[in-house]
Amino acid sequence: MSGVPYLWLSLLVPLAAAVLSLLPRLGKRALALLNSLSLAVSALLLLAAYALHGIKGVWLDPLRFSMGGLGTFALAIDPMVFLVAFSIAATTAAIALYSEPYMEHRFEELAHEGARAPGWRAYYFLYTLFALAMIGTVMSTNIIEFYVFLELTLIPSFLLIAFYGYGDRVRIAIMYLLWTHVGALLFLIGALAVGFQRGFDFISPQGAFLRGLGEGAPAYAFALMILGLSVKLAALGVHMWLPYAHAEAPTPVSALLSPNLIGLGAAMMFRIVYVLFPSTFTAASPALMAWALATIIYGGLMALSQTDFKRLLAYSSISQMGYLLLGLASVSAYGVAGTFLHYLVHAFGKAVLFGVAGVLIATYHGLRDVTRMGGLAEKMPYTASLALLGFMHITGIPPTAGIWSEYMILRGAVERSLSLGPGWYIGVAAALLVGVGLSTAYAFLTMRRIFYGPLRVEGAREAQARLWGPLLLLAALGVASFVIASPLIDPTVEVVRSVIGG
Repeated sequence: MSGVPYLWLSLLVPLAAAVLSLLPRLGKRALALLNSLSLAVSALLLLAAYALHGIKGVWLDPLRFSMGGLGTFALAIDPMVFLVAFSIAATTAAIALYSEPYMEHRFEELAHEGARAPGWRAYYFLYTLFALAMIGTVMSTNIIEFYVFLELTLIPSFLLIAFYGYGDRVRIAIMYLLWTHVGALLFLIGALAVGFQRGFDFISPQGAFLRGLGEGAPAYAFALMILGLSVKLAALGVHMWLPYAHAEAPTPVSALLSPNLIGLGAAMMFRIVYVLFPSTFTAASPALMAWALATIIYGGLMALSQTDFKRLLAYSSISQMGYLLLGLASVSAYGVAGTFLHYLVHAFGKAVLFGVAGVLIATYHGLRDVTRMGGLAEKMPYTASLALLGFMHITGIPPTAGIWSEYMILRGAVERSLSLGPGWYIGVAAALLVGVGLSTAYAFLTMRRIFYGPLRVEGAREAQARLWGPLLLLAALGVASFVIASPLIDPTVEVVRSVIGG
């Protein structure tokens, strides 16, 4: 069984589906089912690899490639990787089904605008390439391999925004391309300073994290790698591209960009930067903690002030990325494990919320302004219930796993702040009160403005099941994660502890 290349198959199956999507005889329904099924198979392969091999630590796929002076290109799974890769595969599988009814509406809008855009085959080809590149990114064991996968996420997502987005979509797509490409290049420049001296693998062919390999490299290498991944993460100060790209991307793509793509910056900040520079990272953790708290508060304040539903959700994602960075900055087993669990929680919850935004857009001809909504819960009970579950995910309310990830991140932050002294503890506690309060405020004020109060939308009705059905699957996965939290949390804490403890 150990000879089965589960991880490479988890990429090759959706790759085959993407290529088959270019066949001229496939209709939109067949394209949706083909690509959704391929990504569901990817999720099952990842689950099998994790259950059979990765639950106790790092397992490397038996198919590996020696790249000479660049090290070994391999794919690995462990409890950290599983939380990220599985949530990407599951989310993209569900949103592939959601894409069919939503993009039907979007193609009609584009035709009405007189805009030319590639059709269904190109959409699903780019969509599935984007999905599998994200999965490959987090499973990488080598810096150059990681960079290649990271750049592979950029081209299809750029084209999806440019072809199918809203507003000044070409300009926004170019801005997205430039910002995220510069972030990747900054990371690469720093990584090369380490790689040429010490090697490019951060996980050995034997499955061991090469902890401390970068210590002694120039200080700018660490700073550039952190900065580059922070651009991907959209931390405060390097976040400017995100509200535009995520608000104006076609909504199914927003549902992948916001929870899946940007969170990879946090996941790989630990798996690469911390692993290579554990002492430097720990010394920098107070500054990273302050940056994380500022990001949480800024994102929450900006979300609270928005009237465009998708833009509100984009700023919410900035705030949520602050929580991921806070868990990493704690440099504690529970805090870092909480970051990886919160990635999964945010993936399911935010994909549901962007999906709900798309339901409203498709049902009410582009309606995004929350001040023009109200009272929709009575007419749209399924959509309202899904929105509530989505907000419960990101605010940490049971029965969603958000309560566990929030507890773990806060536990790590408190543990770290206590070690820094009473002033840090008081400051972190105060900032967390503000940040958590803002998250709760924008979530449930938005819920009230859209779904309760006087009915303001003429002809209000429940959306077709093809739109909300895939979102129900994601919400169910989020609730299931709450119920089976222990098999997700305990192995992750143990593997993180083994990395932090050396």
